[in-house]
Parts: sequence; structure tokens; C-alpha cells
Amino acid sequence: MFIYLSKKIAIPNNIQLRCVSWNKEQGFITCGGEDGLLKVLKLETQTDDAKLKGLAAPSNLSMNQTLEGHSGAVQVVTWNEQYEKLTTSDQNGLIIVWMLYKGVWYEEMINNRNKSVVRSMSWNADGQKICIVYEDGAVIVGSVDGNRIWGKELKGSQLAHVVWSPDSKILLFGMASGEVHIYDNQGNFIMKMSISCLTSASGAVSIAGIHWYAGSGGYMEPGCPCLAICFDNGRCQIMRNENDEDPVCIDTLMNVVSIQWNHCGNVLAVAGSLRVPNMEKEFNVLQFYTPYGEHLRTLKVPGKQMSGVAWEGGGLRIGLAVDSHIYFANIRPDYKWGYCCSTVVYAYTKPDRPEYCVVFWDTKNNEKTVKYVRSLMSITTCGDFCLLTSKADDTQHQDDAEVESGSPGRFVLILCNSIGTPLDSNYVDIEPLFVAMTRTHVIAASKEAFYLWQYRVAKKLTALEINQVTRTKKEGRERLYHIDSNPSPAATISPDFSKAFTATRDPICCITATDKTLIVGRESGAILTYSLPHVSLVHKYSSSNRAHHLCLNCDSSRLAIIDIAGVLTLLDLETVSTTEDGAGNCASAEDVSRFERKDVWDMKWANDNPNLFAMMEKTRMYVFRNLNPEEPIQTSGYICHFDDLEIKSVLLDEIMKDPERPNKDNLINFEIRSLRDSRALIEKVGIEDASQFIEDNPHPRLWRLLAEAALQKLDLKTAEQAFVRCKDYQGIQLVKRLGNLHSEPMKQAEVVAYFGKFEEAERMYVDMDRRDLAISLRIKLGDWFRVLYLLKASSGDCDDTLLEQAYNAIGDYFADRQKWVNAVQYYLQGSNQERLAECYYMLEDYGGLESLTMSLPENHKLLVEIGQMFATVGMCDQAVNAYLKCNQPKAAVDTCVHLNQWNKAVELARNHNMKEIKSLLSKYASHLLEKNKTLEAVELYRKARHFLEAAKLMFKMADEEAKKRSRPLRVKKLYVLAAHLVENYHQQVKMAQQSKAKGKKSEATLALAGLLEEDATSADSRIIDNAWRGAEAYHFFLLSQRQLYTGNAENAMLTALHLRDYEDVIPAVEIYSLLAVCSATCRAFAICSQAFVCLESLESLETDQRQQYEDLALQIFTKHPPKNTRALEQDRPLEGGEEKLPTCIVTGLPIQQYQFWLCGVCKHCATEDKISNYSCCPLCHSVIT
Repeated sequence: MFIYLSKKIAIPNNIQLRCVSWNKEQGFITCGGEDGLLKVLKLETQTDDAKLKGLAAPSNLSMNQTLEGHSGAVQVVTWNEQYEKLTTSDQNGLIIVWMLYKGVWYEEMINNRNKSVVRSMSWNADGQKICIVYEDGAVIVGSVDGNRIWGKELKGSQLAHVVWSPDSKILLFGMASGEVHIYDNQGNFIMKMSISCLTSASGAVSIAGIHWYAGSGGYMEPGCPCLAICFDNGRCQIMRNENDEDPVCIDTLMNVVSIQWNHCGNVLAVAGSLRVPNMEKEFNVLQFYTPYGEHLRTLKVPGKQMSGVAWEGGGLRIGLAVDSHIYFANIRPDYKWGYCCSTVVYAYTKPDRPEYCVVFWDTKNNEKTVKYVRSLMSITTCGDFCLLTSKADDTQHQDDAEVESGSPGRFVLILCNSIGTPLDSNYVDIEPLFVAMTRTHVIAASKEAFYLWQYRVAKKLTALEINQVTRTKKEGRERLYHIDSNPSPAATISPDFSKAFTATRDPICCITATDKTLIVGRESGAILTYSLPHVSLVHKYSSSNRAHHLCLNCDSSRLAIIDIAGVLTLLDLETVSTTEDGAGNCASAEDVSRFERKDVWDMKWANDNPNLFAMMEKTRMYVFRNLNPEEPIQTSGYICHFDDLEIKSVLLDEIMKDPERPNKDNLINFEIRSLRDSRALIEKVGIEDASQFIEDNPHPRLWRLLAEAALQKLDLKTAEQAFVRCKDYQGIQLVKRLGNLHSEPMKQAEVVAYFGKFEEAERMYVDMDRRDLAISLRIKLGDWFRVLYLLKASSGDCDDTLLEQAYNAIGDYFADRQKWVNAVQYYLQGSNQERLAECYYMLEDYGGLESLTMSLPENHKLLVEIGQMFATVGMCDQAVNAYLKCNQPKAAVDTCVHLNQWNKAVELARNHNMKEIKSLLSKYASHLLEKNKTLEAVELYRKARHFLEAAKLMFKMADEEAKKRSRPLRVKKLYVLAAHLVENYHQQVKMAQQSKAKGKKSEATLALAGLLEEDATSADSRIIDNAWRGAEAYHFFLLSQRQLYTGNAENAMLTALHLRDYEDVIPAVEIYSLLAVCSATCRAFAICSQAFVCLESLESLETDQRQQYEDLALQIFTKHPPKNTRALEQDRPLEGGEEKLPTCIVTGLPIQQYQFWLCGVCKHCATEDKISNYSCCPLCHSVIT
């Protein structure tokens, strides 16, 4: 930062001032002094020039009101900025609250305790409460409307200061003895504050000031110190909170009278006096410190006694009460900012975020990109890139090489482009207090060492190089040198950060660099010059003053030095290097040039002229050519860029007032005098005289200006010569093209177009009846709306191809801006089916997309894309139609599978004889089975004629239903359906063998071949060989119960006896329970006894069930002996014999006739007399023919 005195206001009658305060919101300044003096002032800028803003604009007193009401010396003044109230108190203890009404301050409230004098008053952060402390220990807390909230007498305490905490929960009381006591907001004592800065201090001390920054402008970083307590002996401590055990301690070596933080809490002003060594005289000074105790600047202030200090709201000015005067000093803050690639990069803090908000403002397009960086230290720019330097966060990702080394860097360097996208990063251990940047290197320096990093940008690397960079250590790209060492070009080893912390007697204070030179400034005034990129010490120069800012010109021949006092000097490196003696002694900087300027706070060399530079001196900008100044320009902007005889300056002060909305009005371009004079000569004198002037003061920009003026007057010879001098090849080509034209109006039109006056050029072409040239001009400009207008306005037939091109280009214009409805209209007229499909898709106009599909010819390449569009939104039928129209059935099937339309997929696969239908069926069946849709899977296999797979699923389902003890009739139906599927499988195998044999073999041979193939291919012979077994079991089980309920108990018993062969299908407990019931009903107790014996011997029964069966058997057979009471009508004569008679599926009885009926489907038998009553087979339900 830089500070200088800018204004002085004298108080009438030489009345001594006691205090001063500046309202940061409304800008009012109040000062109190002897004899009841109380004034309210206001400085306002008054200018009509838009370029004169901020500190550069003249300021006058818009208010100078003397407030009458105090009789004694006014000692305390404080503002309530939220409610626009002023509270004042004098030596008699009188307190007055003032309010503003119609531009004039009036008394609102008066209070006088008549016991003691008020020593301090403080409003809390929201302006709701005020705390007033009296010298005798009385404390009063009141509200903004004048009501007393609470009061307290601190007996035995002599109060001197009071301050609220930012959250209004704590009050700090400064005692006259120098102690600080902590109370809560209700007046309850908490503890005494530990004062560390007074360690080893002797003598009595008093508190000069306490200021607790409320955080209204954000913080530099999380946990930043914000509570400053300063004593009259110059000792000061800055704390993070009231309980901070490790505060920042400063010894200012001055007699302090007042302190105050600036608006954003990053600068602490300490006002007082400094004693001159070996002299009794003292002089007033204003010292500036960071929250971490680093000294920034010192301002000497004239006068005898300084009594107060107050910051302006924006932190750009500071007011000082000295004797009977108010001095104003302007401050040029060290903003964190930079300029790269037409982009202004700046950072500011927000009260609601712990990070810095970094804004990348593209001044060409007026667009901004925002990113947040925690603990930002600096912003450095060069060319197209920006470097953000910050403290490394523990959560940030670090390079593999550094993590492996076990010593991750404490600071991070992030290389960004002009929109804030990180391109490269590096972690370092040294604290990068000073950073410089060239087109290839970043140089970061601490006070003891400097570090070089050769950064890389991804667009310059091949994929192989990028891979190598990420996998390997960046050998040779990083170098570290201690400032006291003598580096050599051969030293390219990896940096050893342990050497960087070795202390030095002469620390680094600033650096700068170009592509071939590095300059390092040291606190002693020594300036070291190193060569780049191979670092070696070239020269060492000496200067009498400590440098604060260094800047090299474009060819590294001259160095600008701004010292700590704001004095600018120049060092001619080439002259010094030639005059250095052979012994290597240091040459003196004063011997080189006597150039010197004072109060300089910014400067910039021209990028294209080593003898041209601009500098800021207070609120004036000077341009120097060969050390000769031009007339100054009144401005307070920071210089961004100096090139092509134009200076680009940014009014950062104005931007920081509203950093979220930067305005182009705050970016100003200045032309230097030679450019302004050349333009004036061309306009007023003529081209010939101007040409001679430019010849004497050559510059490419001036030659280009002359060439453009000659073009306007069609002086082609002069224009060509000027274009040659400024090396403008395109301009030379334009002159040659103009020389080949014979029409003067045509030449004029070309020149007008060259200067960007396209409407005028178009009108001239149309007036010459050369509408084709007007259209060609608009096509070059990409103004297709105008092209379309010109095409339609032509009297003759227009070119249909060009018309379609115009329609499509306009459609592209709307599509790029996502105005799809407008784009469709133009694409339809331009017959652009590809973009039309895209627009329909973005508009979700699937009807239009389907109509487009119908209109396209077969095998059109767009059909595939349309099919994909339909597939992405789940419209299966439309997608299939599109794929089939372009002859891609495989894609259609894949789409159906993807959208779970398996029926359609199988149908398509079958219709197009696709080989992968089996795998497709398996996927679909698995999909259905996952959803427990077994019957649908069976139907799928049946339709696909995979009968065996369907039968397996059906048998599985029947078995599951049987285990769940579902209704027997349902289970029988499932087994019958499964058996039918097996029969279909048999028939399929037989038909396949017949088609292979083509009638050459006998029927018996075919049947045998089919059976052999079944045996060879079947994985489950049980299903094929015993397909009807489950159906038989449940058929006889139902038949036996039906016979029992119809009163035919004997036949029911005989049918139940037949069920003993199906214990693997029906549970044995159900079979023997049915047999026991039927045999007991027909009084066949012998068979009933056998049934009970079988039931009691079943291992599957539980103990209580077995006991119930035993009890029931006991009840039955105590009454009836286990004998058959009568002879049965039929017995099973062949039971246990070698042959087994077939069973009638109608009656359940064995068939003893030699002739019987045989079902053609299930191959089961029945007596002819019984089956004659049925139209369908009782077992398989097939129609009897």
C-alpha cells in the first residue's frame, strides 16, 4: 500500500481538537475539541468527467455544520451508522445524541449524570445498544431509542475504554491501570484478559485504544486476528478472540494515542508520535500493520500533537486530528489483482464466506467467472495466464511425488487460464511472499530463498507427455536457491527445501522477472541480477534505499525501482554492466541515472518500446518517453496494460465498491501524446505532414493510423507504404485488390467495409446494383438474417442453394441459443433433415420426429440416429420402425431388449431368422422369472416352439404348487399342461427327423431315430419318460375322492390302492389317510389296519400327529377287528405278479378285457363301455374322435 497527505482543513480560532470519527456508511466526519467545539463535515466528489472517479476527482465540503450544545471540551464522539445517529460527550459528563433531519443535525436526546466524566462510548454491531463507561466505574447500557437496559457500578475501578464483541455477547472494559476485563452483555464479570505484549515492559502504562473488528467486510482468512489492544508505550497485541493465548505482539516504538481497523480488517492504523534518536524532538507518525503484525507503511504527519485517527468507509482515505487541523491522507491499497488476456482478475472478501472471492472479469464480453480460494496470498498474471498463491488446505489434493516424499507443501501455486480453470499446480514449503511470472516460469521467493517452477499448460503437451508428467517427478522443472548462494547453470537437481529456511542477514524484499532476466531486491538496497532460464548470478548492484517494487522493461535493459518511500528511480542494466570493473565490485545505482520521481505507487513499461513507460504519481498518470514526461492525466486507476501507444487502466477503487457487478465504465483507455498528435495532424493538416511526423516518431500504431487515413482518401501509394512499415500483410493485400478495381465507388465500398461500416458498404453495393457483393459481404460476416433479406429482396430468381444455406445457417443460429421452435421453421425451409431431427428431439416433438421417419427414404443414414432418439425416450415401436426401415433388424431387437419389450424382440428375431434367438429367449425368460412371471415365460417358450424348456418351467411350477398344498385340481391341470408340452416336444423331434430324411426311410426307422435324438439331447429324462406321471397321480387322487363322496366306497378304496405307486408325487400321509377313510367306509378293516400301520411308521410325522393316529386306530380297532367283513367284488389277482394290468382312467380299476380304448395323446386306457360316455379324455382332456 502507499499513503500520502492530500488535504488539510483548519478549525476556526485555532481550537485544539480532541477526537475525530468518520461515519463509514454515510460519509459524515465529526470532530470534537476544546470549548465545546463539535463539527460535522462531509467530503463529496463533484465532477462532470466520467473518467474522474474516486480519489482523482476533486472533493469539496458538502457539509460544514457546527453543533451547539456542549460547553466543555468534547472528548468522545461515536457514530451509530445503522440509525444515522451521532453520540457525543464532553468533559462535564454531558451526553448528547444527534439526529439528521432534512440535511441538518439536531439534538435528539440529552443525558447528564453530574457525577463523573464519560471516558468511552461504544455502539454494538447492529446499532441496537450503546455502552457508556464513566471514569468512576459506572456502566450504563441503553437502547437506540433512549431507554436504559441496565446499569452497574464497578466499585474501585477507574474505566477508560469499552468495546463490544462482534456478536454483542461480550463487553471489554479497559481500565485506567492498563488491565482489560471481560464481562458478558448483562454486566457479569467473566475474567481478566491476559496481556502478553507488556512482558518485560516497565513503568506505568495506560490503554491508548481498543478496537474489535466486527467482520462486516469479511476476513483475510479463517481465524484471522481482529481484536487490537494498544498501550501508550507502543506495545500492541492483536488477538483472534478474547481468550486467545497466543496473540500477535507488536512493539511500535512510539507513543500511541489512537488505533483503528480499516473497513475490511486487513490494515490496522496506529497513530501517535515517534521520538527522534539522540534528540528531544518528537514528530507525529501514522503506522500501518497487518493483522499478523507485519509493518506496511509509515506516514509522517506535520503538527505538534495528534489526537485521533478515523478511516473512511471504503478504506481509501484516513482522517487525522492534529492540533487545530484535520489532515486527510489518500491510500492506494495493495489489492490482490492482475490483468491477463483482456481479463481483470481481482479478489475480495465477503462477510458470509471464509474464502476470498476471486473474480475473472472478461472486459471484452463483460462476463465474469467466480471462484473461491481459501487463504489467498497473491494474484500474479503474465500473458494469457494467472497464478493464484494461497496457503495449502489440509483437504486439498497434492501431487503424488510430494505425498510420497512425506513432506507435503504448506503453500500452493495454482496456474489458471483467463476464466479461472486450473491448468497446473504445485506445492512448496517456502512462504511465497513475493511472486513473479514469465511466459514459462513462476518465481516465488521467501525472505531467504527463491524457487523457480517451469509450469506447463495442457494444450502444449501431447498425451504421452501428459502421462509422463502425472506419473513421474518433475525433474528439472523445479529449482530452489538460497539468496546467499551463488547458483550455477549446471545445478538442476531437485529442490532441497531444508536449505531454504537458513536465516540470512539481508532478506529478500521484492522480485521481478522477464523471460531472460530475474531481478531480486534485498532490504539493504542490493539488487541481484540472474540470467534465465539457466539461473546464474550476472551482476550485483547497490542502492541507498530499500526497494519495494521492481519492474523490467520489454528488452530487460532497464529496471524501474520504487522504494519504500514511493521514490521511483531507473537503473540502466546494460550501462551498469559495461561500467563494472574487472574486480567484480558493485556499481552504484546513483551513477547510472539522475532520474527521480516522488510519491509513485504504480508503474508499467510499454510492451513494445523499452524507452516508454507510464507511472502513477498520487492521482496523476505520467507517460515518459526517453525520460521526458508528457502532460499528466488526472486518474486514480491501476495500470493494466501498456501497448500500442495505449494505456489500459482499471478503477479498482470503484470496482471494489460493488465487486459483484463490475462495470465497463471503470475500465479506461488512454492514448499517449504521439498518438493523439498524429491523429490531430491527419485530421487538421494533411497526410503528407503527418507522414513526416510519423517518420520522425516511428511506431507501428502510428503507421497503421496513417495507412487507415490514406485508405479513406484512396491514397493507395501512401497506404501501401504505411502498411509495409507496420508489417500489416492483410492491409497490403487490400491495397493491391483496390488497385485492380477500376470503379471508384467499388473502391470506396471496399474501404468502408474494411473499417467495419458494413451497413454503409452494403448500401453502396446495392446502389451499384451489385447485390451479389452485398450478399458475399454478409456471408463473410456471418449475418445470415441479412443474407436472407437480400436474397428475398432481389428482383430475379435467387440461388436456391444459397437460399437453403441461409435458412440452415439461421436455423443453426437459433439452435445454438436453444431456441428450438424458431430453428425448426428454418430447418424445414432449408430441408436440413439432420438438424430437424435434433430439434424435434430437443422439443420432445415425437410426432414430428415420427413424421420425419415416414418421409425419409429407406436406408437413409439419419434413420439410425432417429432410432436411437426414440430408444432413449422409451418409444419402442417407433424406434423399431426406424431401424427396420434402414435394414437393421439387429439394432431393432437390441432396442426391444433394452426396453424390456421381449415379445416384440422374439417376434422380430423369429421373423428375421436371427441366430441368437435362443440366447435372447434365455435373457427374456430370466427377466420374467426375476419378476415371478413364470406363466409368461412358459408362454414365451411355447410360442418360440421351445417346448422342452417350457415343460421344465411348467413341471417346476406344478411341483411348487403341490408343495404349497394348493387345490388338487389346479395341480392336476398344471401337470397336464406340462405333459402336453412334452408331447409337443416329441412331435417336434419327429417332424425334424422327417424333414431330414425326406421320405427315404421307413416310419419305424424315423421313430427310432427320433427317440435316439431325444435320448442324446435331453438333459432331464424324468420329464420326457414320465411326463404324465404327475397328472396320473392327481387324476386318481381326485377320482378316489369323487367316488367316495358319490357313495361308491369300494371303488374309491380300489382307486386309492392304486395311489400307492405315486408316493413320489403325492405326500404318503395324504395317500394312506385317503385309503384308511375309504377302506373303513366299505368295512375293509384289514386294509384299513394296513393303512394305519403305514401312517404310524411315516418318519415325516411329528410326535403329536403320530399319537393322534395311534389313538384313532385304537378307537376303531377296539370296536372292529382288522378283518374284512365281506368279500370284495374285485381283487387284484395279479398283485405282485410278473405283469401289471392297465388301469382304466374312468373307473380307476384294472382293465381285464383284451379290447380297450387308448387315448391318442396321453396313451392312457379305458374300457370302451365307460369311455363312450365322454367326449374328452378324462386325463389329458383331448377331444375323443
